Amino acid sequence: MFDAFTKVVSQADARGDYLSDSQLDALKAMVADGNKRMDAVNRITGNASTIVADAARALFAEQPQLIAPGGNAYTSRRMAACLRDMEIILRYVTYSIFAGDASVLEDRCLNGLRETYQALGTPGASVAVGVSKMKDSAIAIVNDRNGITPGDCSALASEIAGYFDKAASAVG
Repeated sequence: MFDAFTKVVSQADARGDYLSDSQLDALKAMVADGNKRMDAVNRITGNASTIVADAARALFAEQPQLIAPGGNAYTSRRMAACLRDMEIILRYVTYSIFAGDASVLEDRCLNGLRETYQALGTPGASVAVGVSKMKDSAIAIVNDRNGITPGDCSALASEIAGYFDKAASAVG
């Protein structure tokens, strides 16, 4: 797992190059937006249980067969496993937001997750819908200007959306 700085330096070193102006500019922009990034992580983390619960509630309202007898989230044990998995994905998304890099999400959370779900008979498309619903909630929280460092958050919101999209794609 690399943070954005280590990744850029490692790539330049592997090529035997100096850091380019565009790489330095991208890192400068990341530092300049550091407070917004930390605000976003803090707000998502502080609302994690609500994000997960609301996403699950919306998913099960759209796909009630999941919680019906015989459904993949039927019984409290299976429901708890579903909520746990959603929370784990959200947690790794926050790590990626903080680091400015998706490698921790990919390496420690998504790598092999689709195959695991297939082996367990978990409907990946439904998990992807749940992840998409978490994305909508998280982006709404990040875009809420209350208590966020002033400035444009559109690039950060787009980056965050990308992490959720990567997770949804990996399980779907």
